[in-house]
Amino acid sequence: MSRSIAVALALLLLAAACTSSDTGEVGDFSEILAGEVAITPDASGTTATLTVATNIDAVCAVAYGPTEALGSLSTDQDMGGGAHDDHQAIMTGLDPETTYFYRLQGVGIDGRLYSSDLMTFTTPSSTEAGLPGLNVAVDGVVVDSSSQFSDAFAASGAIDGDLGTEWSSGGDGDDAYLVVDLGRPVEIVGVGFRTREMSDGTAIANSFTVTIDGDTYGPFRAGPGLAIGEVSAVGQLVRFDVDTSTGGNTGAVEVEIYQAGG
Repeated sequence: MSRSIAVALALLLLAAACTSSDTGEVGDFSEILAGEVAITPDASGTTATLTVATNIDAVCAVAYGPTEALGSLSTDQDMGGGAHDDHQAIMTGLDPETTYFYRLQGVGIDGRLYSSDLMTFTTPSSTEAGLPGLNVAVDGVVVDSSSQFSDAFAASGAIDGDLGTEWSSGGDGDDAYLVVDLGRPVEIVGVGFRTREMSDGTAIANSFTVTIDGDTYGPFRAGPGLAIGEVSAVGQLVRFDVDTSTGGNTGAVEVEIYQAGG
């Protein structure tokens, strides 16, 4: 599901919840909550992943912001876009070392609406990121890829610096790859890979390799979140290959290339 469709869906869901609240038809989100709500901030402090399971199939959204007025929305990154019971949403545009308020909203397949109490989480300090250098992938261009699921999941989404977008291959599994042209030779001290994943457990890259101007490094461990591999090379063309995976529409939320001295 594209980011624009996801936001539109969240707006409709929240609008419906607000309308129904006047008639007492909104249930407490705890009625459908299965387990704990988990929020995992990125090391940079600028994004956070919310993971929640429900005991019914539902479409869920999270409203969040730096005050109780909230102001931002996020829904599942699952491209299926339908109701399910394992939900993951990425909250972007955050500031490091800041407390955020959030509220969960959901609608079941029977049309009943649910809303949680207002809750909070805090992002880490930017000094905790521990990255080996400046990410210069955002200044590059994707010049080749194994495939892409659709324009909404284009390979360029893996180097735009936005964890709300991602590249998905068209079912390439362990054969998925993309090539980034940095436009100039760069002294590279590390690479990063943030795998995409589906709620059914597919599309997760467990390891990856990189090839810099013909020399291959790795495999490096991957998995949910940011995986960093240390390299020492000077190059312009950087190819990321999925080495092992759970199969399916593998790809990356982001790939990162760290320049020395950044």
